Amino acid sequence: MSQSQSRTQGRTEAAGEPDPRRWWGLVVIALAQLMVVLDATIVNIALPSAQRELHMSDANRQWVITAYTLAFGGLLLLGGRIADLVGRKRAFVTGLVGFAVASALGGAATGQGMLFGARALQGAFGALLAPAALSLLTTTFTDGKERGKAFGIYGAIAGGGSAIGLIAGGLLTEYLDWRWCLYVNVPIALIAIAGAWVFLHDRRGHGGAARLDVPGVLLGCGGLVAIVYGCSEAQPRGWNDGLVLGMLVSGAALLVVFAWWQSRVRYPLLPLHIVRNRNRAGAFLTMALAVIAMFGMFLFMTYYLQVVLGYSPVKTGMAFLPITAAIIVGSTQISARLLHHIPPRVLMVPGAVLAAAGLAWLTTLTAEPAYVSHVLPSEILVGLGMGLIFMPVMATATAGVAPQDSGVTSATVNTAQQVGGSIGTALLNTIATSASATYIGSHLASAAREAGGRLTPAARDGVVKDGVVHGFTVAIGWGAGIMLLAAVVAGVLVNGKAPKHGEGQGAPQ
Repeated sequence: MSQSQSRTQGRTEAAGEPDPRRWWGLVVIALAQLMVVLDATIVNIALPSAQRELHMSDANRQWVITAYTLAFGGLLLLGGRIADLVGRKRAFVTGLVGFAVASALGGAATGQGMLFGARALQGAFGALLAPAALSLLTTTFTDGKERGKAFGIYGAIAGGGSAIGLIAGGLLTEYLDWRWCLYVNVPIALIAIAGAWVFLHDRRGHGGAARLDVPGVLLGCGGLVAIVYGCSEAQPRGWNDGLVLGMLVSGAALLVVFAWWQSRVRYPLLPLHIVRNRNRAGAFLTMALAVIAMFGMFLFMTYYLQVVLGYSPVKTGMAFLPITAAIIVGSTQISARLLHHIPPRVLMVPGAVLAAAGLAWLTTLTAEPAYVSHVLPSEILVGLGMGLIFMPVMATATAGVAPQDSGVTSATVNTAQQVGGSIGTALLNTIATSASATYIGSHLASAAREAGGRLTPAARDGVVKDGVVHGFTVAIGWGAGIMLLAAVVAGVLVNGKAPKHGEGQGAPQ
């Protein structure tokens, strides 16, 4: 950016006028956010190919996913505070550069260790990039009506990025190579970097005399890492495993000490007034609960389509297009248009109920092909519901925050989403596995008795397939209940009014 452009933008900002390039800035922010969100799922479909080529064991392959989620979820608070101290645009561009380099390293991996390290590096830079992106969005759009439109687009990306990742992963893996699931981030990041320099304001950080809260970093990030790791290990080990329980208990203990320390330190990593605000607390909790339920649906529907119905990776990804379209419609055409006129919870509560209804629809799923009759209508209901939730949640969580705290507040929104996804994947998968094992065990025994102890392979496979789907439906039923709990939380805690014209906040201080 030229010095004249910087001076012009500085005068515009000082005069309180909207940034004339703000909508192009939104495109840049959205592109970066899409890259971070879809990267959490795009590698899933490529994982079998990467495992074969790099000779990974079944026990170690999970680290391709876990290394990313651990670094991303554990370092979000640190990334948000760094953005506040050094400046949002600087943190944004640094995150983009680091993410691109880490992606290139992962794509060029010659062994599993190199791939695991690259994924962890991706997560670390993603933890810097994601809160900086949301913070830039919050500070760029100050008018309430425009802010609603911007958050509608951002919410659509946050909700639909996972499904887009499945589609992109299937296409790249099937027609190119699994490595392109990582290489594809490089050109995206380069475009976003160029756009950031041209269209985003170079805002100074608010460090001044403030210092980074190192004990808070160790306590907060350590607690989050322990909880995310405990949840990831609960999937293969079970919730009663000593390591899992130890990680969850120690993580919770570290976060308790972290909260105590934040109330005493002069420059806290997470100022407690951010989470003490009733509307923000309700938004954070609603986000976490909704993501727990939604991640379960993505996980089980991926297995249902590929394993039970035999869909190819590309066909599986395409089967998720309706939920992506529904989220976009819910966020941009409903939430963004109404949030300026009605209180946020009037969108959140019906959205959660609608999503819960879509999940409940799937509880009647069987092993017979049922995409049109069950999966498609469920995707539409869940997608519309999540579109009504994501956008007002993000707008409410970041409303009325002081500029020096916008980065860490944005990081807290992302943390709620990330921890919710980790808990949801582990919790609902455990429920599904347990229900499937019980079903298969009892029905195999019953079928064997009826067949006189001679059960054919076809009959055995049929029972197993029915049992797998039964486990999915039980876990999705739990997900529907959790989604209803999100509706209750939003209805009780979020009492902010609709922002008046020209205001960029929807929650009282």
